[in-house]
Amino acid sequence: MKKLLAVTALLAVGSWGSVAFSQDQAARPDADNTRVNKADSGNTQQTAQGQSQAKADRELAAAVRKAIVDDKSLSTYAKNVKVIARGSSVTLRGPVNSSAEKAKVAELAQQVPNVQAVDNRVTVKSSKESTSTKRSAS
Repeated sequence: MKKLLAVTALLAVGSWGSVAFSQDQAARPDADNTRVNKADSGNTQQTAQGQSQAKADRELAAAVRKAIVDDKSLSTYAKNVKVIARGSSVTLRGPVNSSAEKAKVAELAQQVPNVQAVDNRVTVKSSKESTSTKRSAS
């Protein structure tokens, strides 16, 4: 009888926890990058999914990524720029906080050995986006 009560109590607590979790999930807004996804949907520009799987291209992309990530002056946004390498060309895509970061990311990519061309498609976040991001993070 005691085992039956213990099992029933555990099941009740478990059920209550999943209900609370579901309600918590519903209260949080989804991350919304719909605008960016729509902009990319009909786009013929290179995306991260188009990264060549050739060993030299993967190594070049990794070297560019390392140069960007190792720069302590860059924001998290800049460090998360997408890097697509094909041949000796590198395409950079994604948002950064300022035009200075945009230039710095391209400069770092250009300094990597074997990079002949950099297609800098990085975008600078608007101040409105930055403000709303800061508010939602608090």
